[in-house]
Amino acid sequence: MAAEEVEAAAIDGSGEEAKRKSGKQRGSGAKGRRRNGDRAFRPPAMRPEEEGRGVATRPGALRERKPPPNAFNAPDDDEDVEKTDQLLEPLNKPKRRDAGKKRGPRKKKVDQENIKTHRHNANAVKGKMLVNDKVSKTEKKRKRGDTGAAENNGKGKKMLTGENALMCHQCQRNDKGRVVWCKTCNNKRFCVPCINQWYPDFPENEFAAKCPYCRKNCNCKACLRMRGVEEPPRKEISKENQIRYACHVLRLLHTWLIELRQEQMAEKELEAKIQGVSVDQIKVEQAVCDLDERVYCNRCSTSIVDFHRSCKHCFYDLCLTCCQELRKGEIPGGEEVEILDPEERDKDYAFGKILSDGENQRDSLKCRSDTQNSESNKGMASDENQKKALLLWKANSNGSIPCPRKEKEDCSFSSLDLKCLFPEKLLPELEDRAEKVFWSETFAKELGRTSELCPCFDHSGKIRSDSKKLRQAANREDSSDNYLYCPVATDIQDADLLHFQMHWAKGEPVVVSDTLKLTSGLSWEPMVMWRAVRERTKGKAEDEQFAVRAVDCLDWCEVEINIHMFFMGYTRGRTHPRTYWPEMLKLKDWPPSSSFDQRLPRHGAEFISALPFPEYTDPRYGPLNLAVKLPGGVLKPDLGPKSYIAYGFSEELGRGDSVTKLHCDMSDAVNILTHTAEVPCETYDAVRIKNTQKKMKMQDDMEIYGMIESGSELKPSACPVELGNKAVGEAPKASCSKENVHTLKDKSNGLDINASPPDDAGGDARDEALSYESVVHSDVAQCPNHNHETNNSDDARNGAQRCQKKAKGRPPKTGSGVSEHQESGGALWDIFRREDSEKLQDFLRKHAPEFRHIHCNPVKQVIHPIHDQAFYLTVEHKRKLKEEYGVEPWTFEQKLGEAVLIPAGCPHQVRNLKSCIKVALDFVSPENVGECVRLTKEFRRLPSSHRAKEDKLEIKKMAFHALNEVLNFLDPPSSEGSKEAAEEKPRRGRGRPRKH
Repeated sequence: MAAEEVEAAAIDGSGEEAKRKSGKQRGSGAKGRRRNGDRAFRPPAMRPEEEGRGVATRPGALRERKPPPNAFNAPDDDEDVEKTDQLLEPLNKPKRRDAGKKRGPRKKKVDQENIKTHRHNANAVKGKMLVNDKVSKTEKKRKRGDTGAAENNGKGKKMLTGENALMCHQCQRNDKGRVVWCKTCNNKRFCVPCINQWYPDFPENEFAAKCPYCRKNCNCKACLRMRGVEEPPRKEISKENQIRYACHVLRLLHTWLIELRQEQMAEKELEAKIQGVSVDQIKVEQAVCDLDERVYCNRCSTSIVDFHRSCKHCFYDLCLTCCQELRKGEIPGGEEVEILDPEERDKDYAFGKILSDGENQRDSLKCRSDTQNSESNKGMASDENQKKALLLWKANSNGSIPCPRKEKEDCSFSSLDLKCLFPEKLLPELEDRAEKVFWSETFAKELGRTSELCPCFDHSGKIRSDSKKLRQAANREDSSDNYLYCPVATDIQDADLLHFQMHWAKGEPVVVSDTLKLTSGLSWEPMVMWRAVRERTKGKAEDEQFAVRAVDCLDWCEVEINIHMFFMGYTRGRTHPRTYWPEMLKLKDWPPSSSFDQRLPRHGAEFISALPFPEYTDPRYGPLNLAVKLPGGVLKPDLGPKSYIAYGFSEELGRGDSVTKLHCDMSDAVNILTHTAEVPCETYDAVRIKNTQKKMKMQDDMEIYGMIESGSELKPSACPVELGNKAVGEAPKASCSKENVHTLKDKSNGLDINASPPDDAGGDARDEALSYESVVHSDVAQCPNHNHETNNSDDARNGAQRCQKKAKGRPPKTGSGVSEHQESGGALWDIFRREDSEKLQDFLRKHAPEFRHIHCNPVKQVIHPIHDQAFYLTVEHKRKLKEEYGVEPWTFEQKLGEAVLIPAGCPHQVRNLKSCIKVALDFVSPENVGECVRLTKEFRRLPSSHRAKEDKLEIKKMAFHALNEVLNFLDPPSSEGSKEAAEEKPRRGRGRPRKH
């Protein structure tokens, strides 16, 4: 899950992001905010009975003509005057605060009588007018009532009650015709138009048997936003299974506990050597921190679980790994590298515009000038000083470490003291209790259950390829892991958990189908989700209320778009102006909140119900999910769920594909495809797509492969790519003119255009090598292909004509041998094995110039090929990867309702074949704690400005609390001292505040 969220962070972390406005521009005032073509901003239509209610548009009752200003009408008697005064007196007339107070000298008696007389005359006239107006209004109401009654009697539209009621629960209207009553509750009814619009797959007879309200999947606005949503039921776990799961966690975490204990004992022995005493005499001081505080290393930003070194004056904290690196003479936490900002390019460049030498020089000078004048680079001098300080920071000869903050007087001669976060005796006690359980009869009994043979293999050790629970996803030679375990969610039993653990322990992904059948059936339509979170904020224009941030996959820049316009493009498609290139947008951070359950409570409960193997994935109680075992009050990581909404296209475009680039999540993840939408074929113009691709190919030949005569082989240029502060392995040499070398040197980070050189091998060779891949080939996508092969315009036109014919009702054809499963795929996944990670990184470093990233610039700097999240491997790149390094990923399509479980440490990438809504959740399984720790070590070596630098998972702290909990369950302590010691922490802040 965290995949797409980290990718968004990568965009933000690559310098100041250029924001562009997409769609219609905002206007000023009411005219600018109301749009004729957008129903979301139309004023409400006027009802028929409200027409002509203005004074000037409808005939009113005859009124008495007003007297001239100078006219004087004496009242008939004093009684009339009193009645008129009473009529004009308001009901809530406020009392004067100064009543009874002296208000100055009195006027003459004659003047007072004249004023009184004139006032009475005016009141009398107004009184008569008011009475006449009331009479006229009463007559009009009576006339309208008579007319309405006559109409109701004539048309039969009078208000009905009881069994004849017509009020629809969905739209709250009674004028839309026939309604369907629910026989279960005998209370709710739905009109036929709402049934067809909001429940298209729900027949009327099922409505009559049990309405959506009774089924708890009603998607009306009131039900979507209701408070107090019922929590999904939890799976009941027997006492026997609880013991089994606890033993499973202990068995897998015991090795990590021993390594942690050895690391701390080595530091304690070194401290004893520094002080010149025995180890038994060393008493490690317990540091002071709050339960909800995250303590981390001030140098490498890694979470500190227990032992560390700290300055007693400035509270500078240093983890044990950094201490070891200092003593070896290394730079703790890795060398600092300045991350280059990408050159700014316009959209014409992204569509294949070839820049002249003058434009290249001008852009280079402008970029260099912007870099020198930007606020973000004003601290370069301080960064250089920091690098020098790190190089001068050395450990003392006896192993002690001085405080790096020498600018402070108190810290100039002080060394970092050894401290701990938990009581010093807690870890040895946990180790002793774990050894005790290890030798118990209960543990031995449960350990014997893990030695069974995987049902996917027969007794001879051969794979059961005909099994319905297996799906071929690779074609590696001499390998037994080409098939993935793919159970059906509705058929999973308790015994299948053991089968899942066999594949999960080997680091294999698992695909579970039909997960949405476990839910109540709540709609995941984008408009339904929008209505569920739609809120109006006072004081903001309508454009600002419904504006969201999206990422354009063409240049990976952030755009702002109206949420309704985005969802319209989700179902109907969008194209870039002028070029008519398919516009692939990915919604960023929606709903705009870290709590999915609060903004979408109904959908959050629906997602929890769909989770397969809840023992691992359930974020509330999963006994094998270590993230659940953090005690109350401890700061917990944000593991989701989060939704990812993006457009899709069935074929690789080369540039602008809707992809999640290659990355590696810090923990395990489960990703469920909850909704797909296929854009009509006639939305895109195949001829114009082909013409644009030709321009892109020419640009690639010029900038990446060098300008070489047609007919000769194109190879990547020998221009270096930066790896941190070094130039990485040069690409294969080719004839490259000086102008082209200069052009390449002016490039910075760039978009995943996935440009690949033309290959002499034909398409048959590629298809044979990748025959197992579930790639959908529609006719409209045959025009844009990844090899940029030259087809004439007649073929492109024929493809467009075939596309138009299919849109008229004939289903699109797919390539030969494509099954029904492949036709319904919504996303194409490539998941690499953990053991292939090093070879994959070498391949990406070697071929880095062939890829493009932000602003469509070729990739010029590689900090970490996977954690940079700047690469997406096309079919051609995967073919070359297998040819050169023998590495091949698991490749498969994710269908609607399928859940993909990705083990930690497996690099993976995704391309959306259709418009997709995916919801993902992170979890931590005991099998992959070692991988999480390894990834944490990789992240801590990244530069401090890298987007993946921070340790958000805190896997060591999570494993420690999980181990303590299972030991308390298997071997309850005689006293609560150990448990309280593990959960209690002193109360004082320390260290730098963590940015959330």
